[in-house]
Amino acid sequence: MSDIIAYKLNGNIIDTLSVDENEKGLEPIYFDNSTEALEVIRHSCAHLMAEAILELYPDAKFFVGPAIEDGFYYDFRAFKEDGSKIGEADLKEIEKKMKSLIEKKADFIKTNSTKTEVSAKFKGDDLKQEVLKRIPDGVVSIYSQGKFEDICRGPHVPNTKYLRFFKLTRVAGAYLGGDEKREMLTRIYGVAFADKESLNEHLKMLEEAKKRDHRKLGNEMKLFTFDEEVGAGLAIWLPNGARMRSKLEKALFKIHRDRGYEPVRGPEILKADAWKTSGHYDNYRENMYFTKIDEQEYGIKPMNCVGHIKVYQSEIRSYRDLPLKFFEYGVVHRHEKSGVMHGLFRVREFTQDDAHIFCAPNQIKENVLEILNFVENIMKTFNFDYEMEISTRPDKAIGDEKVWEVATNALKEALDENGYKYGIDEGGGAFYGPKIDIKITDALKRKWQCGTIQVDFNLPERFDLAYIDENNEKKRPVMLHRAILGSFERFIGILIEHTAGELPFFIAPTGVAIVPISDKHFDYAKKIALELRKLEVDSEILSKNETLNKRIRTAEKAHIPYILVIGDEEVEKNSVALRDRRARTQSNLSFDEFIKFIKEKLDEVHF
Repeated sequence: MSDIIAYKLNGNIIDTLSVDENEKGLEPIYFDNSTEALEVIRHSCAHLMAEAILELYPDAKFFVGPAIEDGFYYDFRAFKEDGSKIGEADLKEIEKKMKSLIEKKADFIKTNSTKTEVSAKFKGDDLKQEVLKRIPDGVVSIYSQGKFEDICRGPHVPNTKYLRFFKLTRVAGAYLGGDEKREMLTRIYGVAFADKESLNEHLKMLEEAKKRDHRKLGNEMKLFTFDEEVGAGLAIWLPNGARMRSKLEKALFKIHRDRGYEPVRGPEILKADAWKTSGHYDNYRENMYFTKIDEQEYGIKPMNCVGHIKVYQSEIRSYRDLPLKFFEYGVVHRHEKSGVMHGLFRVREFTQDDAHIFCAPNQIKENVLEILNFVENIMKTFNFDYEMEISTRPDKAIGDEKVWEVATNALKEALDENGYKYGIDEGGGAFYGPKIDIKITDALKRKWQCGTIQVDFNLPERFDLAYIDENNEKKRPVMLHRAILGSFERFIGILIEHTAGELPFFIAPTGVAIVPISDKHFDYAKKIALELRKLEVDSEILSKNETLNKRIRTAEKAHIPYILVIGDEEVEKNSVALRDRRARTQSNLSFDEFIKFIKEKLDEVHF
């Protein structure tokens, strides 16, 4: 059995330096690749990296170095002899120093002091003082190994010998404390595991992820771009990307209508009074953009819910009308910090596949289950596995705790009674209600937060929503907030990486590339393109004055699913030479057989 590197007590991880081993209820955490063990290993590896940086750059100052979901990082200030910051080229030297430090097999040592004593100890270190500001009064712990020490609550491994399997992955900038108005520190990311095989497997995944990076493929496929003159986090959709989005939107529009949803549209800018009523002004203001019109304050919407509430309020509602399902491809804006934006994954403007269901309290369960069925069909279509997590009341929330309890239990009952498995994210709910988060797993086994289902008793109360029940009395409806993709931007970015650019045929920007061998075959190529357009399949005729092989390579590089080569025989026989680029097969079909083949491919989509 492997060594014990920490313990779990009452759900918390405690290292061997912080616990009495005779205490009851201790669950040992062994040196392996369990989630708990990796958290300890990775946090410790961050400190090892900091020690190596200090050895190489003695004037370095350190801020924070936590373990994160897939590794660790440290934020610090350090400069090389020429005054420049540490870059990617310096990582190998830092790794080499880390390995030499591991050979010393230094123990981690923990000491406890008062906040005043620690402040005095690090009197000349401004970054340590910043860390202390974030720590409540009381006992403050310091961990050290070798020549490095830092303010830290742990947990850490007993000895650096447990940190052999690591890799530093990249250098980034990080604003001090996440505040973009403050100094930009250097951040180095790394990964660590308990064995070499797991590390190598993860590094292979990272290499594959680089090849699949949606920013790289988006550029190659001419889907979208960003422009500094336009602004950070504001995607510009090119013709290919806009075609793809419109096809996805159209497919989802139809299935929404089939499921009884009504299309609506709210304004993108609302008076601040509306956001005060909703609670966004007090609880979400830092994420919003505000402006003034005729001395009146307005807020650009970060969510679509208030607009949909106003649709509900546009007429008197009866219990016979419920549930009312409104949906909108709603453009929203949120203030994201510069340091966290990343391609389509984190942007300042995005479009949600948003819906709000207004129902009676006794209709919550059936509507949550209908949404889950909708989720299941969409995820199957795109070949995603997924899991669910219920997020409960956060510290910053509106509404009575009893109301939250009722809403949370409604979600749990809907999942429990139908055998759905789910986790619990304590305190992760929206400020107005608990939610089910849909987390999808891509081809590289990475998890992504996408869809959400939220039960909300609070906004109906704040906006005084009502319906007339069977006894002709006013009753309060429940509001279900629902997005399945989450946002088109984020979902498309995930889908590009999941498929390595091999997008499903029904949303492919260009479904068919037609390559006439010479000019005399061009008219037949145009006839094929016209018939494909009738099926709402986009095609491109590659007729440039280039070799046949180069034009075929151009189509392949653009990830076009089907390539038709048109020559004398195809024109004479009214046929096509079809290359299925993804299946890597070639076949000869009559024109009618080809059209039938394309129709069958389109019919494979089942939401």
